[in-house]
Amino acid sequence: MENKGSDEVEKLKTKFLSVWHNVKYSWALTTKTSFSRNSPVLLLGKCYHFKAEDDSSPTEACYEAPDDDFIMGNVEAFRKDFASRLWLTYREEFPPLPGSSLTSDCGWGCMLRAGQMMLAQALILHFMGRDWTWSEALTLQPLDTETRTTTAAKRLVASLEASLQVSPRQSDPQSSTTPQTRAAGSAQEADAHLKEMYHRTLVSWFGDTSSAQLGLHRLVHLGLTMGKQAGDWYGPAVVAHILKKAVEEAMDPALAGITAYVSQDCTVYSADVLDSHRASTAGHVSTERSDAPPLTQNNQQASASTLQDSRAVIILVPVRLGGEKTNPEYFEFAKSILSLEYCIGIIGGKPKQACYFVGFQDDSLIYMDPHYCQSFVDVSTDDFPLQSYHCPSPKKMPFSKMDPSCTIGFYSRSVQDYERITQELSKVLQPTAKDKYPAFTFVEGHGRDYELSAGLTPEKREWPFIRDPKRTLSMAGDFVLL
Repeated sequence: MENKGSDEVEKLKTKFLSVWHNVKYSWALTTKTSFSRNSPVLLLGKCYHFKAEDDSSPTEACYEAPDDDFIMGNVEAFRKDFASRLWLTYREEFPPLPGSSLTSDCGWGCMLRAGQMMLAQALILHFMGRDWTWSEALTLQPLDTETRTTTAAKRLVASLEASLQVSPRQSDPQSSTTPQTRAAGSAQEADAHLKEMYHRTLVSWFGDTSSAQLGLHRLVHLGLTMGKQAGDWYGPAVVAHILKKAVEEAMDPALAGITAYVSQDCTVYSADVLDSHRASTAGHVSTERSDAPPLTQNNQQASASTLQDSRAVIILVPVRLGGEKTNPEYFEFAKSILSLEYCIGIIGGKPKQACYFVGFQDDSLIYMDPHYCQSFVDVSTDDFPLQSYHCPSPKKMPFSKMDPSCTIGFYSRSVQDYERITQELSKVLQPTAKDKYPAFTFVEGHGRDYELSAGLTPEKREWPFIRDPKRTLSMAGDFVLL
């Protein structure tokens, strides 16, 4: 009887916390994020300048709703680029998670959501390229106390009414255009339509159902094999391994051409990455090539041999940038990493409060915040709303407030790409007078050649920050906290 009573108490506690978190995170605090007009803004490898050519004032621009003072320089391009990144936040009222009765991840699932956002950016690079932006990104409304679902419904009705009003006149401009112009326009429209199909497919992979390939239910299920349950706190290193398994075990044929690799103890073993690139994708290649849009790298279409003979690899590197607090000497390193187009961001945040870092300005990091509870969206329908999967406004955090534990992500399309990445990152990781130890290292060969985890179980061999104590003193490139 006592056990039954304690179980009932735990259930009541769980329900109470779920209700409290839903209320706590369902209200958005509308705060302005200030951006300097005199400093460039870097967003996942793209550089934006907000200063107008004839403006020499040292004032700041506030990123919220567009206004006459704020729209200058590349501000609109930055707004559209940022709002085009996929935004995965807390959700409520979805089907119960594996191994629990929870129907919301409010209060505990922020690191999983941050990991989903980083993975989504890798898939955007893979299928649509870094230059892709969502056509409706600039129509997003600032967050307020009104639910995004209601706002999205209003915009949907307004867009339908507008389309009905202009539809009778759509044939008039075409009558004055040449066949060549119409053909060029048709090709561009077809490409945009194809990428929009992938956009919607990408979002559906992250849906909150058990059938979603990369959804929360799938990640929680994989976490069970690592000793994590729904409602637990997930760290960035654990999430890296969960994402790796989710990508490897995804059943959708379109995901057969991409895999993931997690570094071991802050070391990326090049032979392991190259093996991942060269792994056979037989049985899936023809399906992927027939459905996928042109895959681009630096605005160039991937070669046929790249599509046939290799897979893209998402490289995830769990690191610790200091002891109890982040070492300020690592900020230049973080800036250099976020300035690379093949960087897919950093997941980390404040202690027990995860976020997804996508850029910086001066000494502040720009991030996407998953701590906003939204209603469940059924992504199995053909016309599910996309607005709640895009964030209308960025946030900034001083680098000094960043938790030292984080995971850095990179996207490598091919073996040739990886060779270029290692060359460029090796320069970034080169120790300086102040920075004596790199955040991570590249090593030739396979991880197994160094016997880093001899005697450990197969499950624990993949976990980061585990070394064989007998070899710790003899290994080159050991991880050292500054």
